[in-house]
Amino acid sequence: MPDIVSQGGMDPETFDSFLTQLKRYVRERLIPAEDDVIEKDRIPDDILAEMRDMGLFGLTTPEEFGGAGLNISQYIETIKHISYAAPAYRSTISINVGMTGSALRKFGTPAQKERWLPRIAAGEIACFGLTEPGSGSDSAAMQTMAVRDGDHFVLNGTKRYITNAPQAKIGLIMARTTREALPKNAHVSAFIIDMDTPGVSIGSPDRKMGQKGSHIADVILEDVRVPADALVGGEEGQGFRIAMQSLDNGRLSVAAMGIGIGRRALDTALQYSRERKAFGEPIGNFQLIQAMLADSEAELYAAECMVADACARADRGEQILRKAAAAKLFATETAGRVVDRCVQVYGGAGYLAEYPAERFFRDARILRIYEGTSQIMQLAIAKHMIREFETTGQIWG
Repeated sequence: MPDIVSQGGMDPETFDSFLTQLKRYVRERLIPAEDDVIEKDRIPDDILAEMRDMGLFGLTTPEEFGGAGLNISQYIETIKHISYAAPAYRSTISINVGMTGSALRKFGTPAQKERWLPRIAAGEIACFGLTEPGSGSDSAAMQTMAVRDGDHFVLNGTKRYITNAPQAKIGLIMARTTREALPKNAHVSAFIIDMDTPGVSIGSPDRKMGQKGSHIADVILEDVRVPADALVGGEEGQGFRIAMQSLDNGRLSVAAMGIGIGRRALDTALQYSRERKAFGEPIGNFQLIQAMLADSEAELYAAECMVADACARADRGEQILRKAAAAKLFATETAGRVVDRCVQVYGGAGYLAEYPAERFFRDARILRIYEGTSQIMQLAIAKHMIREFETTGQIWG
């Protein structure tokens, strides 16, 4: 496939052409390789090379730094179609094009952008270190410390469940720069580091319920000495704000992943419903099977509309914390229902590893947990609603 993306992803006609080719690549290359990915628990090197050559690691990186410069709507549409194949493909590129890349684009100094964005666009795999053994959404409980030492910071702590950690060359690490818990989480700062810096080590990859080929592990920081210019934006206390704005993109990406997995499961269930016969006819002719298919289609369509609206708002420069959280909540809960119905349509066969339904079921379960659980999404939405209502007297209109 030619390198369509790098020729100008912002142009609608060029993007449509790229998307057409991407859909074909997903169906003709990525899906046929799924069994190999799952069996060996890794993406083959030749496919990774193809993904780099296609510019998939630099979708959102500005063109001047070697990327495509896609807007958020285009980026999320791309993620949705990649997610039609096994989750490992999306997970491998997601931190580059989403959270780490987004943080540097929005908050990095000119020198940081010049140094790191070309590496991200070229496909040096990145990771995003926020969660810890004792803290996830509760940043006040964060234990990783960054202590100023002259022209350097020294980092100590452990990050947990870090996607891409075993393969990562670049890390965006959140650490507290004061032991006090400050208002608005001003004790948290963000650091961009080389993962081969002395003192950085990676734990054994965790065994997971699903999503073979995508790896998570602990990132252990022991007296990791980094120059002061590793502080993203050059200012202490901005880490939480950087993380939350980056998470808006991450949540939209996970929502898009839910849609992609849901669409794959629905297509698979629909095909099975035409092939499997009972009482002398395809089970898809039975109204209760049709009800499950119809409910899945309606909910996926609603999720697609929510995600598209949130992306359009983000492209217009609106603050989308509540919309991104709502889209992530609905799309991932929808994915859970759709993959469950897929298993049900398959019946007894849906519980067997020889059929794809049980894999979809396992792969989709994490979507309601990472980038903020469904319960954290509910809290974020409600708190934002209350705050807006107290300020304006309404949240709509």
